[in-house]
Amino acid sequence: MVVTALAAHVQTLPELLRVSRTWDRGMELADHKRFTVATEVAVYFCDPQAPWQRGTNENTNGLLRQYFPKKTDLGRYNQADLDIIAAQFHRAARSRLQLRRSARLPVGPVCVGPQAASAVARLHRSACN
Repeated sequence: MVVTALAAHVQTLPELLRVSRTWDRGMELADHKRFTVATEVAVYFCDPQAPWQRGTNENTNGLLRQYFPKKTDLGRYNQADLDIIAAQFHRAARSRLQLRRSARLPVGPVCVGPQAASAVARLHRSACN
């Protein structure tokens, strides 16, 4: 059920965000091969006992626990409920983003190398001004 819902939702993302997904090792994603076949989105997993590889994932999970405590039955939420929570989540300022909101950040290629910070700043200024 999780993979079916994720496969349907990932198709609504911009093409750039459908290249790959990096997931933690939860049992709900054990059927990742079916997800990749259905969506052509590559799936990667962090190494076990390597929490530094999933810092953003762990932080996001912690933030989502504000809405969904552990063992919450997500089946009791419909898509409209989840969309409202997602909108609230993305409108919140993040210290990791210098108190910017992820909903306002541009979607673009990932920058690698020493110019990354200035490139991201230029993209942000051009998208938000």
